[in-house]
Amino acid sequence: MSLRKLVLLFIISISLWACKKDEPQVGSFELKQAFLGTSELVLLGNNEEMPVDRNISLIFSTPVNQASAQNAITLSAGAQNTTIDFNFLSEDKNVVLIPSGVLLNNTVYTITISPQLQGANGESFAATTISFKTIAEELKLLSANLNGDEITGTNNILDAPMDFQITFGFSVPLDQNSVEEAMKLSGPDAPALTLTFSEEDKTVSFKGNNLLNYLSKYQFQLSDKLKGLEGEPFEGYDLAFYTEVDTTPKFPIITEEELLTKVQQQTFRYFWDFAHPTSGLIRERNTSNQTVTSGGSGFGLMTILVGIERGFISKAEGLERLTTMVDFLEKADRFHGAWSHWLDGATGKAVPFSPDDDGGDLVETSFVVMGLITVRQYLDEQVAEEKLLIEKINQLCEEVEWDWYTQGENSLTWHWSPNVGWKMNHTIRGWNEALITYVLAASSATHSISTEVYEQGWKGGNMENGKDFFGIKLPLGPDYGGPLFFEQYSFLGLDPRNLKDPKTDYWEQAVNHSLINQAYCSQNPKKYAGYSENSWGLTASDGNNGYSAHSPTNDLGVITPTAALSSFPFTPAESTKALNHFYYHLGDRLWGEYGFYDAFNASENWYASSNIAIDQAPIILMIENHRTGLLWNLFMSAPEVQNGLGKLGFTY
Repeated sequence: MSLRKLVLLFIISISLWACKKDEPQVGSFELKQAFLGTSELVLLGNNEEMPVDRNISLIFSTPVNQASAQNAITLSAGAQNTTIDFNFLSEDKNVVLIPSGVLLNNTVYTITISPQLQGANGESFAATTISFKTIAEELKLLSANLNGDEITGTNNILDAPMDFQITFGFSVPLDQNSVEEAMKLSGPDAPALTLTFSEEDKTVSFKGNNLLNYLSKYQFQLSDKLKGLEGEPFEGYDLAFYTEVDTTPKFPIITEEELLTKVQQQTFRYFWDFAHPTSGLIRERNTSNQTVTSGGSGFGLMTILVGIERGFISKAEGLERLTTMVDFLEKADRFHGAWSHWLDGATGKAVPFSPDDDGGDLVETSFVVMGLITVRQYLDEQVAEEKLLIEKINQLCEEVEWDWYTQGENSLTWHWSPNVGWKMNHTIRGWNEALITYVLAASSATHSISTEVYEQGWKGGNMENGKDFFGIKLPLGPDYGGPLFFEQYSFLGLDPRNLKDPKTDYWEQAVNHSLINQAYCSQNPKKYAGYSENSWGLTASDGNNGYSAHSPTNDLGVITPTAALSSFPFTPAESTKALNHFYYHLGDRLWGEYGFYDAFNASENWYASSNIAIDQAPIILMIENHRTGLLWNLFMSAPEVQNGLGKLGFTY
């Protein structure tokens, strides 16, 4: 080829290259990514459940021509275009579409980009579309009311009517078929529900076909299976509530005096019919077999006297049983004169209360001695049979080595074991149920303690309080007073009506502690079911999670009838209301073979089936002290008790 031809070809190539450079380059200007808010849109595929309140970002490979973008890019739902504003970012590579208002729920949208779109340098664009479907509108609960009362977000409604009806208002019409699948009412004997729709299916009412049980916990649920008519999702709803008390009397109405007698007589059966057949001592609880309780048996001795005086048994029957009990206590295991907490009712051998508590229990022993002294004061030494029993009682009382349990120190120790000695090393300090222990230790004619033991031991504890609770002054003990047995066990025999020392009026202590306990339950700060001014009483008892010393500072929702009923001498009006409530309103759940069952927790639909000796006895004894002062008068008449109280600085 000649040089002239080569030059000509070069000129033609340059011309063609220059012409090609001036033409738009299709395919070099591309949509790289698309986002709805932070959710990336698939360019060729399905995009489901997209948000309705986000902007759309279109990211291109090169900068776009702004003017062309505003004409070439549209957003539509079906045939209806959506008004959008434009914003350009990242040197015009990011085109932001800003819809006017939120998008429609459950709607298919299409982003259309026509060939009119050009790059900033005139590049052409191959047309494309992107589709996405927005999330369905959420089904929102707008209103709820239970039997006509608005529910304001609480999940612990008390005193709901037994005629159950709950009504909900929603934001959109409901899919009726989904409602029945989503609803659930659970609780004791929960009835079937009838549904009623209104307001174009935006409102639904659920009504029980039968009454709910009284004072019971129920739960109503609407699960996320509930849907709107267009498939709108629902996050679910859960309501716990407690029904009201049914005040219809469960038993025929009788006079107040008749009811007090009935309670004493029925409860007395635990100590008479259910006593151990060999020893006559009192079983720890109604599920005990051979195990008897020394403290409960001390209380049981005193119940025999009430049984005689009230005519539940004859005096001859009572004396026979008392003799059996005393004779058995004589042969039972003792540890320096003290009985163990538990005994085998057939043999008298100690039954360990805990691994290290298999010997003497001085506090339980003091309850036995209190019972023995009270019985002795009831007996007539002019009658030969009764005189013999008096002598046996005196010997038992004199053999308790109270002073030995000081370990040579100025305090009494609760436990001693022949196997582990003083390992438990539990000093008896006040304020608690053991005031009687120090009084009897000071009263002993054979093994008395010094005043210093009382002052430094008992009074060396956390005795004084002096604060007001619910406007009521508490002289002694922990805040709110602790469990009510603190005020009841010692005062079964000790008469607090005029009992004082230089710092404390013990009647004020007993009354005010009881009133504080009642006021706490009435105010019910933890919003438990079943608490009220008439339903009160926190003390040690069984509970739905086991035995515990219930009190305002250990409030587990458990009401124990003995707490209020054994407060009769201190709070007669409040205790009478509690008795009427427990018997007439709750009697079909609380009243049994041996009087009231031990406790209940209405918040958990739990009612005890147990009877416990140390809870049953104070009911009989304190009601009797309220009615006649029988046990107080007997115990306080004992010369050694009078001497012991005087020695410790009490007046009475």
